[in-house]
Amino acid sequence: MVREIMRDEAFLSQKAEPATSEDISVAQDLLDTLSAHKDGCVGMAANMIGVNKRIIAFDSDGKYTAMFNPEIIKKSGPYEAEEGCLSLSGTRKAKRWKSIKVQYQNEQFQTRFKTFTGWTAQIIQHEIDHCEGILI
Repeated sequence: MVREIMRDEAFLSQKAEPATSEDISVAQDLLDTLSAHKDGCVGMAANMIGVNKRIIAFDSDGKYTAMFNPEIIKKSGPYEAEEGCLSLSGTRKAKRWKSIKVQYQNEQFQTRFKTFTGWTAQIIQHEIDHCEGILI
């Protein structure tokens, strides 16, 4: 189901609760909402659709992917980026990393590790910031 985009900065600034297997439908709503906004958005976190859970969805080379409870466990190559956000107006500067290793759970809640680089890594970092209550 496509959900309305949350713009309440007080809500968006809250640290997200861990996701559980009961949150599978939230991930689907996140993927549906991301797809509906594909012209201006490449990633979303659950709090952007009003659900304070640690779930992100993003475009990974044309394929939408959802992650539950993602955490960056390794990072290298710092740089400064300028980013926009569907929940906020304008763009802001953000410190990002060229390469990140992420620990997360898939839809079966199996723990996985994956290294991302470049644009996909930047998207994931932005969405994990949302999970931490960090607004760019």
